[in-house]
Amino acid sequence: MAYGTDRPRGQARDETLRAQLTPLKAGERPPALLIAILLSSVLAIAVIVGALSVHELSRHGGSLLGGIFLGAVLGTISIGMYRRLYWAVLAFQALIAFQVLVGALALVVASTILAAILCLASIVLGGWLFWKLVRVMGRIQASTQGSEENLR
Repeated sequence: MAYGTDRPRGQARDETLRAQLTPLKAGERPPALLIAILLSSVLAIAVIVGALSVHELSRHGGSLLGGIFLGAVLGTISIGMYRRLYWAVLAFQALIAFQVLVGALALVVASTILAAILCLASIVLGGWLFWKLVRVMGRIQASTQGSEENLR
């Protein structure tokens, strides 16, 4: 038997993995989701407070309206994740992916050991949370598909 021929492939493998997902119970929020909610909420508050407290923000390359908008987006994502909405987790994962890419680019130009360590920590922690949220998204999707089938 050739190497790898006994493994399920394609759609059969996907169906097997989906069958192993347990839908989220009512009110259940896995630890990775709670971490994402907390992180997004803290960032939303920090961005708004920072935008409101920095005098002459435009001289630093920002704007009050932009800071409030970004804080509102992060706050909306936080609320959506708390309500266990698929789109909110997906949006937060997109932000994490962007952060990991920026961290990787910053690592290339890091000029001190501390900067390199901070970039690596950002990449590792962001990658870990991204990976953990993939399963959460699958469980959210499994729970919404189950409720749709119950309505029929």
